[in-house]
Amino acid sequence: MLPLLSDEDLQGAIVSGILMHYPAIDLVRVQDVGLMQTDDAVILDYAASQSRVVVTHDRNTMTAHAQDRMKQGLRMSGLIVLAKFINIGRAIQEVGTLAEAGDPGDLDGQILFVS
Repeated sequence: MLPLLSDEDLQGAIVSGILMHYPAIDLVRVQDVGLMQTDDAVILDYAASQSRVVVTHDRNTMTAHAQDRMKQGLRMSGLIVLAKFINIGRAIQEVGTLAEAGDPGDLDGQILFVS
């Protein structure tokens, strides 16, 4: 199973839905680990140190920071970028399925866009 970290931009309904429909998934929010209002680079560093895949709606800065980490040769344990206006049910199902089917390390160095 892929351990996940949701950033603060991810819709709360998606986080709640994942936790409700996929209770076995290891998902923490940046708020839960004291990273609220923290720079994306710090969030990605934390995620890498914990082998967590970051889930976000942020196609701009989070993606840029993830690409920078990879260019610098730093570990990036994966990034799932959900379209801003994705159907909530679909987002829950996509992330839930990826997390359940995946293993830690499966998305290392990858950015996955889900629209």
